Amino acid sequence: MRQKVVLAFSGGLDTSFCVKYLTEDKGYDVYTAIANTGGFTDDELKVIEQKAISLGAVRHATLDITQEYYEKSIRYMVYGNVLRNGTYPISVSSERIFQAIAIINYAKEIGADYVAHGSTGAGNDQIRFDLTFQILAPNIGIITPTRDLGLTREYEIDYLRKHGYEADFKKLEYSINKGLWGTSVGGKETLHSNQTLPEEAYPSQLAADGQETLRLTFDKGELTGVNDQKYANPVDAIREVERIGSRYAIGRDMHIGDTIIGIKGRVGFEAAAPILIIAAHKMLEKHTLTKWQQYWKEQIGTWYGMFMHEAQYLEPVMRDMEQYLTSSQRNVSGTVILTLRPYSYVLVGVESPYDLMNNDFGEYGEVMKAWTPDDVKGFTTMLSTPMKIYYNIQNKNKHD
Repeated sequence: MRQKVVLAFSGGLDTSFCVKYLTEDKGYDVYTAIANTGGFTDDELKVIEQKAISLGAVRHATLDITQEYYEKSIRYMVYGNVLRNGTYPISVSSERIFQAIAIINYAKEIGADYVAHGSTGAGNDQIRFDLTFQILAPNIGIITPTRDLGLTREYEIDYLRKHGYEADFKKLEYSINKGLWGTSVGGKETLHSNQTLPEEAYPSQLAADGQETLRLTFDKGELTGVNDQKYANPVDAIREVERIGSRYAIGRDMHIGDTIIGIKGRVGFEAAAPILIIAAHKMLEKHTLTKWQQYWKEQIGTWYGMFMHEAQYLEPVMRDMEQYLTSSQRNVSGTVILTLRPYSYVLVGVESPYDLMNNDFGEYGEVMKAWTPDDVKGFTTMLSTPMKIYYNIQNKNKHD
């Protein structure tokens, strides 16, 4: 009896090779599955399914996890204003965890003996897949032909042709991974420290000029409105912000950071919705959170993003951080106004019933309502006392 393998299948060259190799050379029954995190259209998913079957897959499954990805990841990354190294909204790296979870759950569901993926040995994704598989299904074996055999692209193309599969595997100059929370772009420029991606490398091109006002409404930290239109599902609101912002080519940048495997890595990305939403959310928090709420939230958000990026989503402390992030959002409600322009945006202001600037204590730089000039003099005297003591001691010792 042939053993079952569930292969995480994207339809690209590596995973196409894996179907043929595992079927014909290794004698497995291969079940392919793609976990969609919001980056594929229905037509694209149909093409991927047809490709898997034509390659020899016993069955193909499309696992739509877009909503789960939002509920269990994106929501908290907005709460935490997560930008890896202050730049990257960890688009693909956060997706991979949930794709791995979906794939291994499917493998358990159909009673698979093995699970496989097409990651190479030179990146982060191999860790994200392997680690998740090992934790959630330690009794299911892991097969990684691309990594273990050290294959070249030319070898894989030649192998597929020899096994009767012809397709247009013309090497694209750029590798693009698209999902609900942004698109990563890798290419020759990302391999060098002194280059950046050219305009044509980005999937979304500038399509608007002039400027446009964008209003984003949040309810307890979640995006619920775009330009005063309410959305029951934040996923739909995110898609609308992406549609608007991408026309202005907003959200492009290059991320440079430390990989899980220890080397530095670069990747280009475009993420209009994440960049605009996080910027607006952070501004709303400045108006509605106290100084210390903001301080500690920033620490938690940084750690949450780092753990997510480095495949630690299943670490229990992540659930604890999620509880803190959720609690911190109880007053983060209101509307943020932005002005969009080609390649840039401006944060204009906020409207919120929880705006801490709307108080009866004073107007900064203008009017004092809750204290007197003498109160300020006394406060300043007391505030300065520790430093007065310090410098008094220093001055005494200078003369000794």
